[in-house]
Amino acid sequence: MSEQTYHTSVMLHECIEGLAIRPDGIYVDVTFGGGGHSKEILAHLGPSGRLLAFDQDPDAWNQAEKIDDERLTLITANFRYLEKYLRLHGVKQVDGILADFGVSSYQLDAASRGFSTRFDGPLDMRMGPSAAMDAKDVLNGYSAEQLQRIFGMYGEIKNARTLAQAVIQARTQKSLETTSDFKEILTKLAPRGKEFKYFAQAFQAVRIEVNQELQVIEEFLAQAPSVLAVDGRLCIMSFHSLEDRLVKNYIKTGDCFGKEDKDMFGVVHKPLASEIRKPITASPEELKANPRSRSAKLRIARKL
Repeated sequence: MSEQTYHTSVMLHECIEGLAIRPDGIYVDVTFGGGGHSKEILAHLGPSGRLLAFDQDPDAWNQAEKIDDERLTLITANFRYLEKYLRLHGVKQVDGILADFGVSSYQLDAASRGFSTRFDGPLDMRMGPSAAMDAKDVLNGYSAEQLQRIFGMYGEIKNARTLAQAVIQARTQKSLETTSDFKEILTKLAPRGKEFKYFAQAFQAVRIEVNQELQVIEEFLAQAPSVLAVDGRLCIMSFHSLEDRLVKNYIKTGDCFGKEDKDMFGVVHKPLASEIRKPITASPEELKANPRSRSAKLRIARKL
């Protein structure tokens, strides 16, 4: 399977430009995925450059095995442990960090992973085998209040309370085991003509909860400045407004929730400065070639 079919890298050129790669630098791609961004970083590095790539998904590890390059080190772990694993590999500071928070096309299209709204598969949705729970645990085990919170907050579903009650009702009849079981509930509540969007929102909500995606981003952002060298670049691509808000706040204030750290003179202390006035979005050409790029927002910051 080629990288092209595995996953089409979103805003590849813009990400590489944002990293301002030095040939002898050390870089980190915290979301290796299909390896598109990593390969392009390697192409810009000289013989003494180095790239460390993180991914917790065994499917991504298979893609990494195809890259025969001693400058690449694959770390088979979640990027929430950024500092720990860089230290284990003898790296104190890096010149740039790239993060792409999107789900790979391969993960979305592999029925067995349970991410897909199109194919029937088990209610799994784990990004990696080390996740503490799967989608089945969430849908069969959460209370109505917990389900309402994740559908409303992570899926931005308007009838979140009704959907939560419907899930509770359905599972009293039988345990929810497959994506079709979940879609059966969703079909009855989806707004007419907007079924696909509703499915996508509900699946996204469960996926974010299963993988603790927002907590992972918060932990990662808190570590990024300490591992970046002065003037090192941080390039982050988000696909969801909640993710983008955390990134935007962190770059602006040094806090994911926008709380400013001011000294007694009212001067705000923050570790990063934004390199762009507003987030970069995909070009019309890219949107046409890869519709999945439409919700992507790229933010670029520099370590002060």
